Amino acid sequence: MKFSFRLLFCVLAAFSAGCATQHSSPPAPITVIAPAPTPLLLISIDGYRADYIERGLSPTLAMLAKNGVQAASMQPSFPSLTFPNHYSIVTGLRPDHHGIVNNTMIDAELGKFSLSNRAAVSDGHWWSEGTPLWETVSRHGLKSATMFWPGSEADIHGMHPDYWKPYDGKVTAAQRVDQVLAWLDLPAGERPTFLTLYFDAVDHAGHDFAPDTPQVDQALRETDAALALLVQGLQQRQLFDRINMIVLADHGMASVPAKNSIRLDKLVPLNQVESVSMGVLAGFNPKSNDALSLQHFAKITAKLEKPQKHMQCWDKSRVPARLVYGSNPRVPQLLCLADVGWRISTTDYLATHKGKLSLGEHGYDNADPRMQAVFIAHGPAFLEGIHVDAFPNVDVYPLMTHLLGLPAASNDGDYEAVKGMLK
Repeated sequence: MKFSFRLLFCVLAAFSAGCATQHSSPPAPITVIAPAPTPLLLISIDGYRADYIERGLSPTLAMLAKNGVQAASMQPSFPSLTFPNHYSIVTGLRPDHHGIVNNTMIDAELGKFSLSNRAAVSDGHWWSEGTPLWETVSRHGLKSATMFWPGSEADIHGMHPDYWKPYDGKVTAAQRVDQVLAWLDLPAGERPTFLTLYFDAVDHAGHDFAPDTPQVDQALRETDAALALLVQGLQQRQLFDRINMIVLADHGMASVPAKNSIRLDKLVPLNQVESVSMGVLAGFNPKSNDALSLQHFAKITAKLEKPQKHMQCWDKSRVPARLVYGSNPRVPQLLCLADVGWRISTTDYLATHKGKLSLGEHGYDNADPRMQAVFIAHGPAFLEGIHVDAFPNVDVYPLMTHLLGLPAASNDGDYEAVKGMLK
C-alpha cells in the first residue's frame, strides 16, 4: 500500500526532483503521427453543363450521383472561362482576386498571356496571386499529382505538384485515367493524397459543333467510358470505397450561330485602342498614356457604355458588383460582354475565319443557366443519394481542405454552404 501511494505521488509530481524514481533528464517528447487523410481525387470534365447529365449518356456519372451527392448545379466565377475557373476551384478565389482574369491577358510587367503561349502558362508569376491546393498539400508533407490541371505546369511560389504532366491534347482520356491509377499504385511514402484529372472532349465538341449536337452526345459517352475505366481500376485496387471523388466542370456551354457576330470595328475605331481580348468578353486598354490616346479612349468608352445591341460595355470601375470583377490590374480598362448566344469580333477576323467559327461558347454572365456546371461527389466522407442546392465554385476549395484536414489559405469560399453534403 505504501508503494502505491508513492507511485501516485510520482505521477502527480512529474518532473519533480523529489521523486526517487524520477530521471535526471526530461523524457523524450511523444510524437503523435496522424493517420494519412483519405485520398481526394478532383475530376474536371471541361464544359460539362449541369443539365447534360439529364441526357442519359453518362451512366457512370449518374451512378456516382445516385450513391453520393449531386448539386442542382455549380455556378462558375465570372468570367465563365476555362483557366480562370479551374484556378478558382483549386484556390477558392474569384478570378479578380487570384489574377487569372481571362484566358487572354496583358500584364504591365509580364507581358501577354494566352492559352497557346507555353512560356506564359508555365511562368509562376502569372499564378502567384493565389495559393493552389497542391502547394498547401506539399507544404504539409503530403504528395500531390495533377493530370493536366491549368496552373499545374507553372512553378507557383517556386513549387510544382509532386507529379504533373505538361498539357498534351493528344493524350487520350483512357491514358489520362491510366496515369492517375499508376500514381495511386506508388508505394505508400510516394503515393499522392491529392490528385486531379482533366477531360476536355466535351468542351471541344461544344465549341466545334454547339451543345445540342450528336458530336457533344458522343463526347459525353466517351468521357463517361473513361470514368467507367477509372471506377473499375479503383475497384480492382479496393480503393473505390476508400477515396473521395469530386467530379465537376468549369462552366457550361451556349450555342452561338455563325451569324450572331458583333462587328466591333463597325462601332468604334479599334486602331485607337489596345485590344486585349475578343470573343465573349472583349477587353481594351488605352493605346498609351499620352493625352491624345486617353482622349480617344474616353470617347470610345463613352460611346460603348451607351446601350448596345447584343452586348453591354463598362469601364472596369462600373462592372456590376455581383460579378466581383474589375479591381485586378490585369482586367482591361474597358470591357464588353456579349449577350448569351453572341460573339464580339471584327470584320477582318470573320473574313479570315469563315467556316471556322466556334459554334458554342462560354465566358458569359455566370448567372445564366447555360453557364452552370455539374457537381457530383462520392466517397466515404459524403452522404449517399442526396441532392443539394446550387452553390458557387469557390466553395469547393474549403470543402477540399476540410476533407484533407489542411488549413485553408485566404479564400472567397464558404465551407458552411457545403458542409451539409458530408457525413
